[in-house]
Amino acid sequence: MTTPQYDILSIGNAIVDILAEVDESFLGEQKMIKASMELIDASQAESLYALMPPAVQTSGGSVANTAAVAGQMGARAAFIGVVADDQFGGIFRHDIHGSGVHYATHAGQGETPTARCLILVTPDGQRTMNTFLGISSTLAPDHLDHDLIAASAISYLEGFLFYVPHSRDAAIAAAGIAHAAGQRVALSLSDFLCVERNLEAFQAMVRDHVDILFANEQELAALTGLEDFEAAAEVVRGQVEIAALTRGDRGSVILRGDERVDVAPVTTKVIDTTGAGDAYAAGFMTAFCAGEDLATCGLWASRAAAETISRMGARPPGDLSYLRG
Repeated sequence: MTTPQYDILSIGNAIVDILAEVDESFLGEQKMIKASMELIDASQAESLYALMPPAVQTSGGSVANTAAVAGQMGARAAFIGVVADDQFGGIFRHDIHGSGVHYATHAGQGETPTARCLILVTPDGQRTMNTFLGISSTLAPDHLDHDLIAASAISYLEGFLFYVPHSRDAAIAAAGIAHAAGQRVALSLSDFLCVERNLEAFQAMVRDHVDILFANEQELAALTGLEDFEAAAEVVRGQVEIAALTRGDRGSVILRGDERVDVAPVTTKVIDTTGAGDAYAAGFMTAFCAGEDLATCGLWASRAAAETISRMGARPPGDLSYLRG
């Protein structure tokens, strides 16, 4: 088994987020499903951007957010993803390096731009995402750094990769490399619509390749076909080493074998839920790689999520080591 050089290696889409506050009627007028993520093309992205009120730009991407927050919490974090040599690509590279994350840039070729996600935040803090994957969707097995994966305690994958066949292949290949090196594989289900639209692939991935699973209630229901949380939780308990299942303002449940830990949420004022699950995963894996017990993993995770949802955007600024307690 290779001694880990990094704690967490995130593999996923490199995206710049464009966030704006809107009211509920805006979503209705655009026929959007609240709190979901939809893929859009370049033309749709331009049209929607023109309709949005003044917005804030910040680096994003689900597992990239996790890498950034983990790095700010003191974990040894790295990232694999593809950006273009353009303005948004420069923003992404600057921000992730500034979070202390190792990122050997994969610069794509041609005119395809860096990915962007247009995020609409309603007054209740819920985010509705519209993602133009751009060049991030070219992520494929040949982008993988085998040595980096083998040198990382956990390779963390995002469910959004399953929308694109060669990106899904990259996720499966990364899992194989990690396991061959004696390391763990973690997966975020990412979004319930993503799970529903790629159900068989997700079920096979969880069953055959995942050690640590992150999911919220909607995603868990989509994966298992069971609306009852407890019944669905029992299904995944038997499939993965650890299941970290978030329940919004009811906290989270962590399962490992016969062990169960119920984690209370950390109370905060909700401004924007963008990145809540990403930050939760960062806190959890940072604690896990530090050798903490599951209760402490849940506590660090809840602190990280609370800090993130108390402000606009998915990445709180500055040193987050205080979240370790």
